[in-house]
Amino acid sequence: MARKSVANAATAPLVAPVLPVDVRLMQWLATGLFVVVALGLVAAGWLWLQRTPLLPIRGIQLEGELTRNSAAAVRASVLPLLEGNFIGIDLPASRAAFETLPWVRHAVVRRVWPDKLAVTLEEHRAAALWEGENEDAAIDRLVNDRGEVFEASALDVEPERLPRFSGPDGSAVSMLALYRRVQPAFDKLEWKVERLQLSGRGSWRAELDTGAVIELGRGSEDEVAARCERFARTVMDAPVVKRYRQPLEYADLRHRDGYALRLRGVTTTAAATMNKTN
Repeated sequence: MARKSVANAATAPLVAPVLPVDVRLMQWLATGLFVVVALGLVAAGWLWLQRTPLLPIRGIQLEGELTRNSAAAVRASVLPLLEGNFIGIDLPASRAAFETLPWVRHAVVRRVWPDKLAVTLEEHRAAALWEGENEDAAIDRLVNDRGEVFEASALDVEPERLPRFSGPDGSAVSMLALYRRVQPAFDKLEWKVERLQLSGRGSWRAELDTGAVIELGRGSEDEVAARCERFARTVMDAPVVKRYRQPLEYADLRHRDGYALRLRGVTTTAAATMNKTN
């Protein structure tokens, strides 16, 4: 019996002693204090890294499009606006600083270890001059190939090669889309749209490099483009054009069954100037 008791005692599981509540509280407090101190040291170290002069930004590596801005001009303009060292610099704020440069549409900024910023620039591609609703305003805004209005000097482009858009704020996208539909139709006649206008009531007008004015009327992009394409396809066969052989001065495409024409130096009645196209 004695041997069995010794064996049972040897195989019985050991039970850890239960610590008093005050001892357990002290352990928890010590662990919590250690965690807080460790986090504080990490935060202090991170703040030190963000502010230390030992990690300055020593260069800016420029990539992407640089047709409107030189690399030297970009660095000279933006470097004074950058704050912080390699660790502490605010990348979104740095991107915004690059995007304030003329002709810069978008910038992507990233760190390159150990002391450089890599900046990829996307420039605006001018598609038109923007007059807004005031045709007498100074041209200091342009429309890019996405229909976005941006500020830049028209002296940096060849204004005579760009059309002018005049329309309500927010209409540049639709104006560019219609221009891209209308101009190919006029290319067949060797006419160029110099100015495209959209009134506040939704009526379109085109002014050509020949001096002619064409009332395109209202409607969807497809409807206006279809009227314009039909006009360009048939105008040279109009009786009044064949008869007088004079340059076009004015055309009104707002008629349901055709369009009205006025030729330079020619006076005709309304009936004589109407060309049936259906």
